[in-house]
Amino acid sequence: MTLSLFDQFMSPWHMGIPLLAISLVLPWVLFPTPTLRWLNNRMLTFQGWFIARFTQQTFLPLNVEGHKWALLFSSLMVFLITLNMLGLLPYTFTPTTQLSLNLGLAVPLWLATVIIGMRNQPTAALGHLLPEGTPTLLIPVLIIIETISLFIRPIALGVRLTANLTAGHLLIQLVSMAVFVLLPMMPTVALLTAILLLMLTLLEVAVAMIQAYVFVLLLSLYLQENV
Repeated sequence: MTLSLFDQFMSPWHMGIPLLAISLVLPWVLFPTPTLRWLNNRMLTFQGWFIARFTQQTFLPLNVEGHKWALLFSSLMVFLITLNMLGLLPYTFTPTTQLSLNLGLAVPLWLATVIIGMRNQPTAALGHLLPEGTPTLLIPVLIIIETISLFIRPIALGVRLTANLTAGHLLIQLVSMAVFVLLPMMPTVALLTAILLLMLTLLEVAVAMIQAYVFVLLLSLYLQENV
């Protein structure tokens, strides 16, 4: 039972070839391509409105120097939302349930923000390790704690995204298994459980979007500290 529950999180293979790369590239094919026409369809209009609103909200607290990251963060946001949403479809694989992939996204971007801070304003970047007005006896301890918290940031980014999506997929599978088991014995209870499954699925759709937004928002906050 335990093995079958976690089989859905295993990276798919076909004839010895890992299909993870295909599952990462395929979502980009689904995005509508902008045209040069004055009037676009509703899908293109919604896509442009969504990206514009997200970029505005994410980069509102940042100065002009941080606006160079707008294209990268917007693309990452759309990419994560697409992967998370496609993973809710039956017989699909969710790459963002893999901790290695999430850390592969979080660590380089976090490291880039730290390097930018160290290069542009090293005094201010190192000043975050020691709050102003700290007693002399607590200075070594606080520096160690702040350094550890700094290096934990990318790990927290990856683990948060992985844990939330994994927990949601496990809950959906457990509740759906309960529906099939209860259907021949107690149809009324099975119907109520199916309604619960529908509500849980809607909740997971919201979680898929929120977790992608939180991932990019935290990266923008880390960038704010260093530009």
